[in-house]
Amino acid sequence: MPDYKFKREKLFYSIKEVADMFDVNQSLLRYWEKEFPTLQPVKTEKGTRQYRQEDIDEIRLIHYLVKEKGLTLPGAKQKLKENRSDVVHTEEIIDRLKNIRAELMKLKTEFDELDEAYGK
Repeated sequence: MPDYKFKREKLFYSIKEVADMFDVNQSLLRYWEKEFPTLQPVKTEKGTRQYRQEDIDEIRLIHYLVKEKGLTLPGAKQKLKENRSDVVHTEEIIDRLKNIRAELMKLKTEFDELDEAYGK
């Protein structure tokens, strides 16, 4: 599961930072940029990509549809075109549930460690 939770400390993120957030190759982000017209990071004079929060949010949706749900790129494009608000809503719910699960697993580990410490 990619860890694309991050502090919004910066206005722009490099392609490496964004690729690391989603555990994908930088080349995949460049490819998605060609395939999804809604993904348009700012480019410097030298052509360096600078991703804004809205770009990262778009990548989050594409990643969800392609990598997690297994849709093809044409399928993901169609889904975003037809039901974008449903995709956003569903992805947000799934993300919250994953966070809750991770927190519960952390608590379980802590309880297991306490049980071991007290010999139960």
